[in-house]
Amino acid sequence: MGQIRPGSHRIETTVGAVQATLHNSNEVTVRNVACYRHAARVPVEVPGYGKLCGDVAWGGNWFYLIYESPLAISASNIERLTEFSWHVRQALSKQGITGAGGAEIDHIELYGPPQAEGARSKNFVLCPGKIYDRSPCGTGTCAKLACLYADGKLKPGESYRQESVIGSMFDGSIEVQDGQIFPSVRGSAYIAGEAEMILDPSDPFRFGIRL
Repeated sequence: MGQIRPGSHRIETTVGAVQATLHNSNEVTVRNVACYRHAARVPVEVPGYGKLCGDVAWGGNWFYLIYESPLAISASNIERLTEFSWHVRQALSKQGITGAGGAEIDHIELYGPPQAEGARSKNFVLCPGKIYDRSPCGTGTCAKLACLYADGKLKPGESYRQESVIGSMFDGSIEVQDGQIFPSVRGSAYIAGEAEMILDPSDPFRFGIRL
């Protein structure tokens, strides 16, 4: 669109300013806000599946990360993965499992063995609205990197390639400054469309529907 040139740019987001570096190859590296693991190996009882354990982490959104998914992470399994993840999210809410300060955990992230060459894991991410992320999830990858660092499984500057449920890729790494973890994620970006939001003051649902 010609509005910016390759190089680094600061972008204001709802959780703070992030740095986006536009490369000449249709790729972007986003350096996120500080991310962290809030709680490790938190158990939750999920009807039909029993007790599961996962980490609660902040990557720009609140995540519950299950490292060994009981279901295969594959595109042919998306409906079952969606239903399972939805049950996990409901169970977290009913059992009072939250992020810091009682924040709702609104993203569920499942992990399994990678299929693509060079990837270190493959994930499925359920987002608000009961929809899944076709990408490896930027904030979800950041949450995973923070947990890996907390477990001593990732060093600053080390590359971590994350594969999505449909096979797309992100390359992640972290920096540690003053004890805080700042993940960066690199992936491809393309213009898919333009939209203009119109908020009609007379529309009672102009800010969305929350059930």
